[in-house]
Amino acid sequence: MQTPIVDFVKNYAASRPARLHMPGHKGAGALGCEALDIPEIDGADELYAPTGVIAESEANASRLFGAQTYYSAEGSSLAIRAMLALAVPAGGAVLAGRNAHRAFLSAAALLDLDVAWLHPRAGDAYHSCAVTAAEVDAALSRLETCRAVYLTSPDYLGHMADIAAIAAVCHRHGAPLLVDNAHGAYLKFLPGGSRHPVDLGADMCCDSAHKTLPALTGAAYLHIHPRLGIDARLVREALALFGSSSPSWLILQSLDACNRDLEGFTEALATFLPELDALRAALTAHGYALIGDEPMKLTLSAKPFGYTGDALAARLLEANVFPELHDPDFLTLMPTPNNGDGDLRRLLDALTAIPRRAPLACAAPLYRAPERSMSIREAALAPRETLSVDRCEGCVLAAPAVSCPPCVPIAVCGERIDANVIDRLRYYGIEACDVVNADL
Repeated sequence: MQTPIVDFVKNYAASRPARLHMPGHKGAGALGCEALDIPEIDGADELYAPTGVIAESEANASRLFGAQTYYSAEGSSLAIRAMLALAVPAGGAVLAGRNAHRAFLSAAALLDLDVAWLHPRAGDAYHSCAVTAAEVDAALSRLETCRAVYLTSPDYLGHMADIAAIAAVCHRHGAPLLVDNAHGAYLKFLPGGSRHPVDLGADMCCDSAHKTLPALTGAAYLHIHPRLGIDARLVREALALFGSSSPSWLILQSLDACNRDLEGFTEALATFLPELDALRAALTAHGYALIGDEPMKLTLSAKPFGYTGDALAARLLEANVFPELHDPDFLTLMPTPNNGDGDLRRLLDALTAIPRRAPLACAAPLYRAPERSMSIREAALAPRETLSVDRCEGCVLAAPAVSCPPCVPIAVCGERIDANVIDRLRYYGIEACDVVNADL
């Protein structure tokens, strides 16, 4: 596998050029990577109109993923906005799982989309939304104006939807299936065969390379199934619509180098996943309850073990082990083959050193769908004020109050904040909200 972007930048840096272009560090600085940090100079390439090394590298990625694959140097957030712009006309309607990332809401606001939500079941965490093919079928039959379906799979807790069955339903209704696969780039390379959304029937999806592959933060892909026949120029225009005109060439080099790593990634997973399964078995034997069916994510349901997820995370931090996500109910860990056995052993030792206690009975407030008072766009662009959660009842939410991770909104812009929303905000430690100020 060739690495044309990496090779170009290394050769440029080695030539000791007079850098009379941006950026201002001129190839030197405290980080040590400045010599490889370049803009779109002569002889390089342009991300949103590539004809050289970027085009060659994206072609390599396309062959690896079996799709039309485009690079994002701004994470899956950029890819989410672009695929919605491609699939749903401005002002159109989309059917979406409620556990959508905040980037989905920003796209809905910018494109003025009407969102019909598929809601979580009673008792589900707000950052999960189990969706079945039958539910999608019923919703599309009832909501004939929906132009696409948007789902998050895997979600932040490691739950995976039946993409193949849902894709078949979507195609029967003539609606493209868009999947936020930010957590599942590696699913293409599973030893037992691909479980990547595009291979299961999705029409478009985004992958965050940096979440599960050996790539820098911000490295991501937009994949489009070839059967759609979308002109590459239109895809790049959609990416450019939301993307910076100064993409990071450090991230582009990382995506380029990742192609070489992916050639052997199936073998790496074949070695690593059994080690992860053994860790799961040891944690289960110690009394932990694990949830989710994603192969490379560990999510512990903390309260049956007698702790909150936050309390378990605090114990891990004492052992210098840093988790991905923790909240009152869950502790999520995201190991990859780059961790190796040493890190898994440290994790196991830290978790098994915690004694089991009587289960905690307190549960998260049950989800109830709030009343929608304004469109997402109207609320997101309206004059606003910040109020403490205690003063928000009856107000219309202007901006999603959410932490990152998981960056999944508890309530959505344009919804009226009721007592249930306030209970859920308090439960997750959110103390203030931006609400629409009708007086401004």
